[in-house]
Amino acid sequence: MRRTALALCLLAAPAAAQDTDLELVLLADASGSITPGELMFQREGYAQAITDPEVLAAIGNTAYGEIAVTYVEWAANQAQVVGWTRIAGPEDAEAFAEELMVQPRQAYGRNAIGAALLEALRLMEENDIDGWRRVIDFSGDSAGNWSGPPIETARDAVVAEGVTINALPILRPDDPGRAQGGLEAIYEQRIIGGLGAFVVTADSRERFAEAVKRKLILEISHSGMVEKRRALAD
Repeated sequence: MRRTALALCLLAAPAAAQDTDLELVLLADASGSITPGELMFQREGYAQAITDPEVLAAIGNTAYGEIAVTYVEWAANQAQVVGWTRIAGPEDAEAFAEELMVQPRQAYGRNAIGAALLEALRLMEENDIDGWRRVIDFSGDSAGNWSGPPIETARDAVVAEGVTINALPILRPDDPGRAQGGLEAIYEQRIIGGLGAFVVTADSRERFAEAVKRKLILEISHSGMVEKRRALAD
C-alpha cells in the first residue's frame, strides 16, 4: 500500500521545468583570415543586433520572456569573450553589448571548426542554465578545418545532444555563394544540423549586421522550419 501511494505521488509530481527559453552560443570567426578591424566589425554587428528593438521584442515574446546568451570566438583555440548572460530587456542587452566591445582578442590561428562546435556544446552542458531550446549560432568566412576533429563528426555529436546548429557564412567578393561549392552550400552540407536548422548569408561586409539581426530573430522566435525557409526565400 505504501509503495503504491509513493508511486502515485511520484507520478503526480511535476517534472522539472526549464528556467529560460533559449540557450544561445554565438560562435564567431576569429581565425587568421579575420583582421583586427573585421573582428571588431563582427562584434559591432552582434552588439547592434542584440540591442535592436525587434530582437528584444522577439525575446519578450518567448514563453519565458528571456534567453541566455554567450559570445565565443573561434580559431585554432576558442575563447569565451562574454560569459553566459540572461537577457530579458534593454538593460541586460546593453550590458552584454558593452562587455563584448571592450574585451581583447583571445583566439588566434587557423580554423578548427569541429573543435569550436564541441566547445560550444561543452559550454551548454556545463553551465547552470536549463533552457527549453539550445542553439549554436555559427559564423565564419571559410570552411577549412586545419586541426581538431572533423567538422561532420563534431556536428553529429552536437546534434545528437538535441542542439540545433545554424550558420551565417560571410561571403567574400569572389565567393560564389549559393552556387555549387560556394561557402553557403558548404555550410548547409557540412555544418548546420538539428531541428529547423538554417543558413542566413551575409553577402557583403556592409550587410553583416542586418544578417545577424535577421538570424537572431528567427532563432529566438522559433517560428518553425517552414516559416524560416519562407523568410530566407524572401
